[in-house]
Amino acid sequence: MTTSVITLQSVCNYGTQLQAYATQKKLEQYFGYIEFVNYARPDTYGRGLRQAYAKGNPLRWLIFLPTNFKWKRVFGNFQKNNLNITHQSYRKTQDFLDYPIQADVYFSGSDQVWNTGWNNGIIPQLYLSYAPDDKPKYAFSSSFGQSSLTPQDIPEVKKYLQRYKRISVREETGEKIIREQIGLQNVIRLNDPTLSFDGDFWREIKTKNKIHHPYILIYNLNNNPDFDQYALEITKRTSYKLYRFCTRYDQVRKCGKSLIIPKIEDFITYIDDAKIVITDSFHAAAFSANLNTKVIILPPKKYSSRIRDFQKLIHDEGSIAKSYHDYSPLKHSADYKHINDILHQERTKIDIFLEQIKKEIK
Repeated sequence: MTTSVITLQSVCNYGTQLQAYATQKKLEQYFGYIEFVNYARPDTYGRGLRQAYAKGNPLRWLIFLPTNFKWKRVFGNFQKNNLNITHQSYRKTQDFLDYPIQADVYFSGSDQVWNTGWNNGIIPQLYLSYAPDDKPKYAFSSSFGQSSLTPQDIPEVKKYLQRYKRISVREETGEKIIREQIGLQNVIRLNDPTLSFDGDFWREIKTKNKIHHPYILIYNLNNNPDFDQYALEITKRTSYKLYRFCTRYDQVRKCGKSLIIPKIEDFITYIDDAKIVITDSFHAAAFSANLNTKVIILPPKKYSSRIRDFQKLIHDEGSIAKSYHDYSPLKHSADYKHINDILHQERTKIDIFLEQIKKEIK
């Protein structure tokens, strides 16, 4: 059996890489060898990447260049060593016509593959538009990353999703979009693939931590001075040193001792060993829960529904700060036994979903 998966593995984001890794490992348990389509979103390479970061200012691109070089090494090495990716590259619609992807079953993977905001509109290929009509198509924890679709997007999204045999989405809001806005019922909510494995699975690929004292870890994806001031205040209220997981070189000027673009596996290490994680990232929140690390969540202004849905699922909404002046999450004690029980139940749901697909294909 040949299994093809399309996701956003070309995006240089730690959570994106780890969800791709988890997707591969989990699908391999049921379908043997799987292969990711070597697709890259237009704003992740070449001119599109330059335009995304330069924003009309060449100096911004020059400042970004060192980060880009480091990303190519760190993310490129992880993909080369851990992910099965097609040799053929797919960059535009014509590529899918010139080099058809032949498989027995097709999946659209996790992460925000259906987020029209991040993707600058609907990308048909991320809805398996290229897959033959007579081949089974499934969504594995695909995410809209938002609470609703615009009326203009609904007809096109429905056209693509009607071709799927089964759909699983990552958030409660995503399930609501498909049931209520799209009008389809063959949908189930499943956790992000990184949560299809427990904390011990991830500790197997941990690196050795160079920090040998208690610390607070910042993992901040959105530039926000209020976030930094909040983190500094939390540091004052504890005896822990502050470290920042820097995904770009320009973040070194921010508060906290810089950990500059570490290896992908270091993401697990630094979260697992931290006393507190302060974040606006879904995956940092998810890994904190899975590794039983205390987390304080400052949701971003946009696309925060996925974090809120997850914390609601695990009954840990007390870890979410209501504002940049709300320090109650510091005193909040998460019930990790209860969280672990919920995550175990959710892993079972994922296995049942994939087992049903395996039986259908046979």
